[in-house]
Amino acid sequence: MSKSKVCSLITIYDHPDRIRDVVAGLFPLGLPCLIVDDGSAEPTRKALEQVKEAFPHVEVLVRARNGGRGAALKTGYRWAHAQGFTHALQLDADGQHDPAEAPALLEASRRDPDALVLGDPVFDDSAPRSRLYGRWISRFWVWIDTWSFDVHDPLCGMRCVPLAPTIEMLDRVRCGDRMDFDPELTVRLMWLGVPVVNVPVHVRYFEDGISHFHLVRDNVRLSLRYARLFFEMLARAPRRLVRAVRIRRAAP
Repeated sequence: MSKSKVCSLITIYDHPDRIRDVVAGLFPLGLPCLIVDDGSAEPTRKALEQVKEAFPHVEVLVRARNGGRGAALKTGYRWAHAQGFTHALQLDADGQHDPAEAPALLEASRRDPDALVLGDPVFDDSAPRSRLYGRWISRFWVWIDTWSFDVHDPLCGMRCVPLAPTIEMLDRVRCGDRMDFDPELTVRLMWLGVPVVNVPVHVRYFEDGISHFHLVRDNVRLSLRYARLFFEMLARAPRRLVRAVRIRRAAP
């Protein structure tokens, strides 16, 4: 990717079984791999030590306490940015995303380096219906908050994130630390004028998979986050309308 310096970024919390496969799948890309351990227990720490021994391009940053998905991602973005990376190719540690599909996201980011490249999930029969319904609800609220249908899925953990506008936003706004972070990041980057590109990616659910998504608690947290973004959108609406009218009048 010309004029870009890209790393892969993985956050992990108690997912010892598939992290090696995820890192191995990314290895052919030749990207430095940053892993943020969000306060995992001993089995995951041992798995990460084995990964570091097998793959010298891997660095691990350990958070002393579990702070949540959003907190770990914010740590990872700042860590990557401090090392001079311009973009972070983000994947989950549970193996739901196929690393072999990562080149498509990198190519999309190469074509439009200013864009937030989002994975557009393609689900098979293993996907729980509750997750599918929840994603439709999230799409609905993100479309309202951004006045746009550009985002196909605001929750997918496989994405390529432009770090400069992300750090700019994080320095200005206190975002959620849990599962509500991914859609909030998407909305706030769009408010900053960051374009969105969607790339189809397959999502697989394993019978023995470990999920840290709490159906009630995290859905409540997401609902509160969408409500906050909605009222912020209403506060921003008059300025956006005035700007749109001025642009329309200035057009030839």
